[in-house]
Amino acid sequence: MAEYICVLNKDTIIIKPAKKTPILLRMIVLVFAMVCGVYICSVCLKQISTNSKIKIQDIQVIERPSPDVDHENLQISTVHYPNPETFSRAECAQNPVRYFAILSMQRSGSGWFETLLNSHVNVSSNGEIFSVLDRRINISSITQTLDKVYNLDWFTSASKNECSAAVGFKWMLNQGVMQHHKEIADYFNRRGISAIFLFRRNLLRRMVSVLANSYDRHAKLLNGTHKSHVHSTEEAETLAKYKPMINSTLLISDLKEVEITATKALEYFNSTRHIVLYYEDLIKNPTKLKDVQAFLGLPVMDLTSRQVKIHKGPLSDHVKNWEDINKTLDGTAYESFLQADY
Repeated sequence: MAEYICVLNKDTIIIKPAKKTPILLRMIVLVFAMVCGVYICSVCLKQISTNSKIKIQDIQVIERPSPDVDHENLQISTVHYPNPETFSRAECAQNPVRYFAILSMQRSGSGWFETLLNSHVNVSSNGEIFSVLDRRINISSITQTLDKVYNLDWFTSASKNECSAAVGFKWMLNQGVMQHHKEIADYFNRRGISAIFLFRRNLLRRMVSVLANSYDRHAKLLNGTHKSHVHSTEEAETLAKYKPMINSTLLISDLKEVEITATKALEYFNSTRHIVLYYEDLIKNPTKLKDVQAFLGLPVMDLTSRQVKIHKGPLSDHVKNWEDINKTLDGTAYESFLQADY
């Protein structure tokens, strides 16, 4: 009797042999079944291998393999495992470190903001390191300084050394940032450095602070000592007694120049992983500090600072020629600066 095959569905094959089936035919069926099994297994293994490769390609590693970094997503910070030349990270060698730079302008709250960051047990922000001209005289000196900072070989009172989880510093825009913006942005992208922009909304208050601080550099109102930041109410009140005279003729052009500088800086570093903060927002909304800690991949803590604000209250109390300034800005795009609290 001839052999026949009955197909019930696409997944089931029933073979009904005759009562007397030749051995050769049985062998052919057996070989066919084995070949099908091997083919199915190879397809499954290939899919598993492809998925594994895709997962590995989605991860960017800098200085040490880590599954925490996704190069395609700039909202996820890059982790590093620096190997300092000046000390051993000891038991913290396995702990990842994130790199950052605070980009700001003088008298925009960067000093206060940095003390807040440094109150975090895992943060080392090393101050205004490029205030020294030799460190920013050219792009080579800048990159050498940056390499030293991010290798944890830069020591300041803020250094947490081996157990730092985030390392950085503050950098004023007029300290080589704008001049070498292309090379610096490339460096940030290449090394996985996150930029924290800190600006001030009320540029008139910033101007008052700049002028008052410049005056005190020479006057040294605090017992013959110049202090850019103070830690007591008494010191703040002493410095606030000086009321600067603002050039009303150049006022609007000066304010526009500051705005243009900030806008250009954001454009220059648009390709980097960054966050934009405003001093006034940090003052009014403490949850902004949690956003910063999340941006740096840090465990959230309550951040504190001992610094005391110098120029409190209405600006009319801190400007000598207030009537002229009020008339100059009245009806302009900067009119709101006259009433702002911070």
